[in-house]
Amino acid sequence: MAESERILAIRTRINELAAKAKTAEGLTKEEEAERADLRQEFLANFRAAFRSQVEMLQVFDDDGNEVTPEKIKQVQRDKGVRED
Repeated sequence: MAESERILAIRTRINELAAKAKTAEGLTKEEEAERADLRQEFLANFRAAFRSQVEMLQVFDDDGNEVTPEKIKQVQRDKGVRED
């Protein structure tokens, strides 16, 4: 299963559990634990993807000059995506 398919499956299952939690039946202890684990995995993936996007970001001012923060530039150099 590809990573994006896995995340889609996680999100779908989280939504199923959320819907069930709103019913009179509610969730079992096992389902509550499953939901917590799925949420953690989903958030970890989200954070990693967001960090990757920020680390590849380049910022330019109105005059077209690059003003990317030095911290981001250094991360990009460390990853080999920036040479200067």
